[in-house]
Amino acid sequence: MISTGTSDDRTWCLSEVDIFRDLSEREMDAIAAAAPMKSYSAGEMLYTPQQPCEVLFILKRGRVRIFRVSADGRALTCAILSPGTIFGEMLLLGQRMYGNYAEALDDVTVCVMHRAEVNRFLLSDARIATRITEILGQRLVDLEQRLSDSVFKSVPQRVATTLLTLKSEQEGSALPLRPGAKHPHVALTHEQLAALVGTSRETVTKVLHQFADQGLIRLARGRITVAKTEQLRDEAG
Repeated sequence: MISTGTSDDRTWCLSEVDIFRDLSEREMDAIAAAAPMKSYSAGEMLYTPQQPCEVLFILKRGRVRIFRVSADGRALTCAILSPGTIFGEMLLLGQRMYGNYAEALDDVTVCVMHRAEVNRFLLSDARIATRITEILGQRLVDLEQRLSDSVFKSVPQRVATTLLTLKSEQEGSALPLRPGAKHPHVALTHEQLAALVGTSRETVTKVLHQFADQGLIRLARGRITVAKTEQLRDEAG
């Protein structure tokens, strides 16, 4: 259900995104008015290859899983997106979904921009256009690193690397720690982590318990807390 929200809400949605970091309040208001907010419940699809649409999403709240389905029907997670991320299908920007699905992992709020608004507000501003190019380039680097990891790293190394990446994203977000928490936690089930790493849930559970026995992490229902970052980095290789 689309919600226009307040002017402050819409502007905050954009102010959290790096490519808009030095826009004036007036410029931000104009873009915000052209990017209505839409909410999705956990488990809902934001984008599917079966119903393609040219739309750019700006993730305001919650997390989104990007995944593809293999020929044998397995869901292979490509990325888990955190607030402030831009994603979607927008040929003007060279941004493609490449047959991937986008699913809300939590209750999600996004700002939505269509082709006309992207052309008017994003591509017409050299500052924004340059940053978008940089972001897309970095994503290619990240994807190449993930593919390299899947080939050359063991499952424990991939689990450790993924936990460190997600922990870093949590630290870089504006989300507060849970009451009483000393360390950022990774809010993923074992099955979700297994999909991200590219192995079975049973294998991931075994690796996580090994890390927990070494005191590197703490496990709770749907939550993993990294307790010893440097030691976990050693495990990542």
